[in-house]
Amino acid sequence: MSPSRSDRPLRTVVRAVVVLALLLGWSAAIGPAAHPAERAGRAAAVTVRGGDTLYSTGTRCTVGFNARSGSALYALVPGRCAQGARTWYADAALTVGVGVTAGVGFPDGDYASVRYTNTAVAYPGEVSLGGGSGTRDITHAANPTVGQSVCHVGRTTGHRCGTVQAVNLTIDHGGGTVHRVFRSTICSEPGDTGGPAFSGGTALGIIVAGSGNCGSGGFTYYQLVTEWLSASGLSIY
Repeated sequence: MSPSRSDRPLRTVVRAVVVLALLLGWSAAIGPAAHPAERAGRAAAVTVRGGDTLYSTGTRCTVGFNARSGSALYALVPGRCAQGARTWYADAALTVGVGVTAGVGFPDGDYASVRYTNTAVAYPGEVSLGGGSGTRDITHAANPTVGQSVCHVGRTTGHRCGTVQAVNLTIDHGGGTVHRVFRSTICSEPGDTGGPAFSGGTALGIIVAGSGNCGSGGFTYYQLVTEWLSASGLSIY
């Protein structure tokens, strides 16, 4: 994610210049309508985990983590990505509905929540590692510490690991200032936004921005999951 690739510049309070890697303006292809029984059968075979993609008209967002409040289940997705979207689907053809936008906390924090409404779909508290690498069970959330090991999963670059480099940063992308983010030594690319960052089974954050790329090197910024959960009254499961 570099300025030469036309992404908008970001500035942190430590004067690091980064590039917002939000994926906006993507249009989903809408397929032919399916018979209700056919749609129900497809939904029964669908599972949505952290790292997977949810689709709405004109956009798609990566699920950071699944969370809950009592018996209600939610997806945590980037706030800017979810702005203006109401109904969400598990497929690009928009045939398997999964939920509706429950709240958006942008720009002070770059987070939003989607309330799952389709009980025929499974929503485990796991992260998909992609590339046939299986899943990682996520059981709780915590604040990151400098030097802590961290991994993230991006839709573009996949599963990568490094260390937490800095905490309690602020990034300004022109559309608003996002506070209390942290930075890792892991590279990322456009399209990785929203991907989950975790240490073992502990949720730490979601990708909101990055600098450089995975060819020449770079680092990534994340929204804190603990702040997100507190603001929404949710918990990881």
